[in-house]
Amino acid sequence: MRTSKISGFYKLSIDERLRIVKEFAGLTEEETRLLKSTGSLSLELADRMIENVVGAIPIPMGIAVNFLINGNDYLIPMAIEETSVVAAASYGAKMTRSKGGIFTSSTDPIMIGQIQVTNVKDPHRAKMAILEARDEILEKANEQDPMLVSVGGGAKDVRAKVISTNRGPMVIAELLVDCRDAMGANAVNTMAEAVAPMIERVTNGRVVLRIISNLATERLARAWTVVDKEAVGGEEVVDGILDAYAFAAADPYRAATHNKGILNGIIGVVIATCNDHRAVEAGAHAYAARTGHYSPLSVWEKNEDGDLVGSIELPMAVGIIGGATKVHPVAKVALKILGVKTAKELSEVLAAVGLAQNLAALRALAHEGIQRGHMSLHARNIAIMAGATGNLVDIIAERMVEERKIRMDRAKELIEEYQGKT
Repeated sequence: MRTSKISGFYKLSIDERLRIVKEFAGLTEEETRLLKSTGSLSLELADRMIENVVGAIPIPMGIAVNFLINGNDYLIPMAIEETSVVAAASYGAKMTRSKGGIFTSSTDPIMIGQIQVTNVKDPHRAKMAILEARDEILEKANEQDPMLVSVGGGAKDVRAKVISTNRGPMVIAELLVDCRDAMGANAVNTMAEAVAPMIERVTNGRVVLRIISNLATERLARAWTVVDKEAVGGEEVVDGILDAYAFAAADPYRAATHNKGILNGIIGVVIATCNDHRAVEAGAHAYAARTGHYSPLSVWEKNEDGDLVGSIELPMAVGIIGGATKVHPVAKVALKILGVKTAKELSEVLAAVGLAQNLAALRALAHEGIQRGHMSLHARNIAIMAGATGNLVDIIAERMVEERKIRMDRAKELIEEYQGKT
């Protein structure tokens, strides 16, 4: 009888784990071989990165071109499975070159560590006690990571607040930690753990959670651009883009898809560099809802010349040292292609990518409909799934696009038709 209750699975070798999975799922020899074919990431390295490893799944990595950011040219590696994203980012970036490209800025790489205090009889007094102990708390926090402190980072400030919950009032102490070129989760969590006993002592409460926040409102990346109206197709298209943006600003159902398009580009680069895409995405969506209304992360306007003006601001907790970023061999290559020297620079590039991606999507929606750009690449995928190979992939895809019948059954019919002619 099959069961997923397996004691000590993590202690087994990769081959032993694979054997169990093969038997459980009825995998063929070919399917098992595919799991073991990890490309540039060896199974041994993968086994040290996460738990219970049985293989790896490659994701296509493409290069978005045309990016001019702060006067410098960048090639942008993007790891993503969705069609049209890399092409759209490249096209969006090309349009921004009409008026000098994209310009960026960012705040210092400050992350927030939260220490939750419960069972406090006088929470507002406890809040003041935390603030009074600021210097002592910072000293203890910085003892945990002298290397970070030596390069200008470390815990920089302490905040405290009282919140109302269904379990009663709670006091939340917050450590503000400059993480320099790291994403910072490990450093912040270690510091929060270290200062927890001290916070318990000064508040006479009980500390429960000691954890980083992924709503990195102190670590923001910004990008802005002016796009010549002729580069997007004229003032009528500019107005269409503004109408599309106004829709997203007024309706969270549209805003969710608007922001998903922005994150298409950002997350592609985050994955290529092996940063934490879940943290980036969670922070972005939380930031979009920070006013109580879920809104677009970007803003689009028209200047007095009728040109399109776009800007974006969002949290960007990424690093170029530590974690998988410096372990995964392809991530190291991706960072070399980007050529970024600091985490701040990477965060600004990501904001620029998100803005260019959003521009391309809005132009497609306003001018020609989003499906046109997706159609040919989607048709290629369908042709491959139906069994087309070599030059036949493009032939079948082109026929389906012309007929506007991009379906598996039609692809198979066309394959039979062309194979019958040979």
